[in-house]
Amino acid sequence: MRVASQATEGATKMKSHTKPALRAMPAVQVQISLPVQGVLRDVRHAFLGLCVDAGQKVLAAMMEADRMALCGPKGVPDAKRRAVRGGTTSSQVVLGGQRIAVRRPRARSTSLGELALPSFQWAACRDPLDAATMAAIAAGVSTRRYASTQEPVPAEHRPGAASKSAVSRRFVQLSQEQLAQWLARPIGEVDLPVVMIDGIHFRDRVILLALGIDTQGNKHVLGLREGSTEATRVVASLLSDLVDRGLAADRMRLWVIDGGKALRKAIVQTFGQRALIQRCQEHKRRNVLEHLPEDAHASVKRALKDAWSASDADLARKQLGRLASSLQAKHPGAAASLREGLEETLTVQALGITAALYRTLRTTNPIENLNGSVAYYCRNVKRWGDGQMVLRWVASALSDAATRMRKLRGCSQMRALLKALDARRPDTDNGAVLKAA
Repeated sequence: MRVASQATEGATKMKSHTKPALRAMPAVQVQISLPVQGVLRDVRHAFLGLCVDAGQKVLAAMMEADRMALCGPKGVPDAKRRAVRGGTTSSQVVLGGQRIAVRRPRARSTSLGELALPSFQWAACRDPLDAATMAAIAAGVSTRRYASTQEPVPAEHRPGAASKSAVSRRFVQLSQEQLAQWLARPIGEVDLPVVMIDGIHFRDRVILLALGIDTQGNKHVLGLREGSTEATRVVASLLSDLVDRGLAADRMRLWVIDGGKALRKAIVQTFGQRALIQRCQEHKRRNVLEHLPEDAHASVKRALKDAWSASDADLARKQLGRLASSLQAKHPGAAASLREGLEETLTVQALGITAALYRTLRTTNPIENLNGSVAYYCRNVKRWGDGQMVLRWVASALSDAATRMRKLRGCSQMRALLKALDARRPDTDNGAVLKAA
């Protein structure tokens, strides 16, 4: 035991030489009354009330310490004093997803008016309240039920900011800020060789979304535009906004769309030969099957799958041509639907992209998954108001979904896609645009 004691003393002496001595800080005493009867009656509510009461007293001591630093000790005359005490006033601080009442001590400068107390500014910060509101909305909590999701603070603390109207006003403000950020965010710093565009329908309104994929396979929500239909002018307006915010117009790029004629027309008009269109094979399959009786679906599905699974675009083109010819006599509508835009269903195959990246880029599934997240986020909205309300909700849904986005499946093959796009880049020679072989 003596040896252990001596070793301990030696270690203590060594530490004293290597570490500076800790400075003693003045202790602040806080008296807390324990609600014994409340504990016996309701442990949960009494314990929460005890925690809130303790937090208020600690905060009051911190604020008083801040005021003392500004005004000096109470009752001690000081001719050089630059601030004086001003009593107390009723204020509120944030507690999770609501606010509670506190008494805030006041300090007034002799020349600059009222002074802020750092501890009160920290406790009254809106960030935790705003974050709690957005998290509750994202989890599907309606504004009417928001208050029921908060801890039941005793009434004497006057909890607030959790009513339906308060939550609604707060969400409108926060979602409006998110929308402004989405519409003004620059995108010129990111190289985006792939862009997908699709629309989400909200009764009589359509929100067009643009999803970009960078050279590493990361997904970026680029922008959105509201309209009554997927008209060419609406799409052109979205594309113009993307170009103004930095989307390179001279970059060879793959555009994956669902096959809408307005989408294709606007993309070609805006980017010309530098736009390669890949029409979603899944949309094309559904369009063809809609013209066929039920008993013909299985064989046509199998033929389409075999063609689109071929590694050679020429072979796939021949297979699809034979299928269209076989359908021409009995089902001319299905044959016409298959031939319409057939070449653009083979764009990724023609680029030589295979395996996982081909299976990902041959459909609009990545952006449709994002659309599904938006629809799930907005599931509690029963009545849509004006277009601004739709845009705000979609922007909030996109902000929430962006935190969970994964890399594109097959992203390890992005280098092969970049080489294939560069090989298709049109060259300008004496004003004539020639397509590279």
